Amino acid sequence: MPVYVYSIASKDHPMRLDGLSGVGDPPAALRTVSVAGLCAVISDMPENLRARRRDVLAHQEVQERLMTDGAVLPLRFGMTAEDEEAVQTALEARAAEYEERLRVLEGTAEYNLKCSWDEEALLRRILLECAEARELNTAIREGSGTPQMSIALGELVAQEAGVRQEALAKGIVEAFHPYVCDEIISAPSGQDFLNVSFLVRADKEEGLLATGISLANQLGEDCEIRLRGPLPPYSFV
Repeated sequence: MPVYVYSIASKDHPMRLDGLSGVGDPPAALRTVSVAGLCAVISDMPENLRARRRDVLAHQEVQERLMTDGAVLPLRFGMTAEDEEAVQTALEARAAEYEERLRVLEGTAEYNLKCSWDEEALLRRILLECAEARELNTAIREGSGTPQMSIALGELVAQEAGVRQEALAKGIVEAFHPYVCDEIISAPSGQDFLNVSFLVRADKEEGLLATGISLANQLGEDCEIRLRGPLPPYSFV
């Protein structure tokens, strides 16, 4: 029978799952399978599983509960296996790898940082600092510009924005380096110019949060810094 897999931990983990339920409607009962010093949390696989809010929350609650008692390898929402035996086979085959990751993740949590820059504020800075962009913009606004000049201005602004965002992103990430033990930079989306996940040890969390507040104050309202955590370390499994 297909099973849904939530997370992997050491066989010595307390696995306090009381009061929690799994995905599905009605919610599936949680259980564990163990082999080779490891333990996986699973439940029966519901039919027509989709990323409904209730199911995503149920998945997340399992990770957060387990994190309070020790290291855990949280699997992404939607991970399934053919049956319990397939889970046991995977645990046994990759035991050394999973145990090493659990050792690395012991006493850590993930923090995700996303940053965006107000478009109008960024444009004002570019026009202030870039003489060529300022001259093109003035010509266009005064009616003496050409279609080619408008295209050139658009390309120049995009280039200058990229340079400034890249430099700021690098500086922001470097400011957090004293407090993180690993990082993964992902492609930003929407208006964001930075999307990075940090792996942070418990004794460094206070410094990380203080750095986030300090950067937000330094950059002001033109830049938005969104720091979320502590989170299950999905990015570092």
